[in-house]
Amino acid sequence: MRLFNRNRGRSINIEPASQRIYLVPASSGWNLVRFAQHSGTWEVRGLATLDEAGSLLTPGDDFVLGLPVAVVLAQRLRLPTVERDEFLEMARIQIEKAMPYSTEEMTTASEIITESEEGSVISAVAVHNEKLSELAAPLLALGLIPRQVTVYAAQRAATHAPVGVALLIYPEGEAIVCAIAEEGKLSFTRTLDAADPLQLQRDLPQLTLSAELQGINTSFSKILLDESLFGLRDTVQGIFAAEAEFVAVEVPPADTGLNLLPESWRLRRAQIVKQGEWRKRLIWAGGAYVALLVLFLAYLLVVRFQIGRLDRRIERDASKTEFVKMTAAKWRALAPAIDPHYYPIEVLQHLSDSLPSEAVRITKFDQSARQIAVEGEANTAALAYQFADKVKKKAELQIFQFEMAAPKILPNDHAQFRLEGKPR
Repeated sequence: MRLFNRNRGRSINIEPASQRIYLVPASSGWNLVRFAQHSGTWEVRGLATLDEAGSLLTPGDDFVLGLPVAVVLAQRLRLPTVERDEFLEMARIQIEKAMPYSTEEMTTASEIITESEEGSVISAVAVHNEKLSELAAPLLALGLIPRQVTVYAAQRAATHAPVGVALLIYPEGEAIVCAIAEEGKLSFTRTLDAADPLQLQRDLPQLTLSAELQGINTSFSKILLDESLFGLRDTVQGIFAAEAEFVAVEVPPADTGLNLLPESWRLRRAQIVKQGEWRKRLIWAGGAYVALLVLFLAYLLVVRFQIGRLDRRIERDASKTEFVKMTAAKWRALAPAIDPHYYPIEVLQHLSDSLPSEAVRITKFDQSARQIAVEGEANTAALAYQFADKVKKKAELQIFQFEMAAPKILPNDHAQFRLEGKPR
């Protein structure tokens, strides 16, 4: 459905939702229409006032507020057919001219009833923002902002008379609403003071005449009478010489293209929805944090249990471990005496094999359990370093770690060196 909203200044689409909540006026108070998950059906719950809706709704709920005819102004306008953007602007201007409020004091909306080359007929409605705020004050005080504000008469027309011209008669509070719908769009409304057959018999012909003066065809294809007005059926059928159909509360009402939601409400609702999303995110984040904390504590308990078990095993095996350590120390102490790699003659042989040439000579060799000392003389310092390098790379001498200080240069330019090795 196409909809023009003055505050937004653009046409929008209203998509149907099967489980949306509807707040609509009733003969006494309000009706709340919602989908019952437990039974899989729509249910109607009567409310004395809108205050009772506060306990049934939560901020961010997707609900539609249907307004009684008494708080809105409805107009049927005929406009020339022009480009879509120009038509919407023209409709807005005509609606504002026809309404008794300034543009800042009201919210308007419109729907196209018929469209042809000669012109277009639109259904235009407006609501005074202050009256709307007073009506919805119990909801606004609790942060309950409707997704859409429409007119209940338009919802009933879209539900029961989507085509043709229909007359709807139903109660709202202490008044009787007489509404004419064309092609499912609201085009004419009047309210009568009482459900008195004689009063209705006098007022309905006058209402029909007023509608005809506005160009509405009053040869109604449907006459819809609320089931609570059963006693007026004969009177209505006598006036129009047509059968009246009974209608009950719509479950659910059809969606309409009229949206009288003020811009300030829309912004506030968007803020509430956003806050709700952030609240959900924080709850999820808090849940994830608690879960991680629980897992971390469980991990700590497991680690502590494993450490305790290892400590008990270490304590149980302490005597065996001590015996192994003492045995290893004894073997290390005895290694120079029983390991062939430590035999002095073997070590000296490997050292001799590492001499680069006859220009390097070993002059002194000492070996103890903890150290090997080799002193010698080379014709040059380079030959001394070469000898030390070969010793370090000798496979049979890898059980030692050798270090050599800088050679001492003698008066004859020979180099005197000392090479020391320690067991690894």
